[in-house]
Amino acid sequence: MSVFITFEGPEGSGKSTVIKAVQKHFEQDTEVMVTREPGGIHVSEKIRDIILDEDSNIDGITEALLFAASRRVHLREKILPALESGQMVLCDRYIDSSLAYQGSARNLGFEIVMEINKIAVENHMPDLTLYLKLEPEIGLSRKKANDVEHNRLDNEELNFHKYVVLGYNKLSELYPERIKTIDASQPLEAVIEDAIEQIRIYINSRGDL
Repeated sequence: MSVFITFEGPEGSGKSTVIKAVQKHFEQDTEVMVTREPGGIHVSEKIRDIILDEDSNIDGITEALLFAASRRVHLREKILPALESGQMVLCDRYIDSSLAYQGSARNLGFEIVMEINKIAVENHMPDLTLYLKLEPEIGLSRKKANDVEHNRLDNEELNFHKYVVLGYNKLSELYPERIKTIDASQPLEAVIEDAIEQIRIYINSRGDL
């Protein structure tokens, strides 16, 4: 079942945990590949280290270009081959992250960031995007409590993360057919159930299940 599903949301929204649960559920019926951005393959992981290094002093344009470069390699070397072989691909972040973080929070604008990424991804957009919506105060508190990976973006002021959420909210309004919003403030089990249901609705609409 060739389907490309991305998971988006602010810091601490629970994407990684939800993706693992979704993988476990659907791999009973089809081959599922899980990957992430920035990263997923060796070159992209190296770029990830540069972008997220707390000692990196780079501006928004540089960030956007680095994310796009990482995305290009990741797409060509991992995502597209998996889709061509008929796999379900679950990706933690993709182009919408760049639009929310660099386009909105870095104030570059959606248009500039989208132009950069058009070169990187060409026409390869997700079939379905699940946006785990969560207030930034809650997400950052979760990350701190869970002592998960801490990076340069976590050091940004709260206002930065508020603009990330505003960016995601706007994207969900612009692309309602592709982006489905899930309330990530619910209990984890409910978030997982909602994610699985949205995927099933999409797959059923294609007639694959």
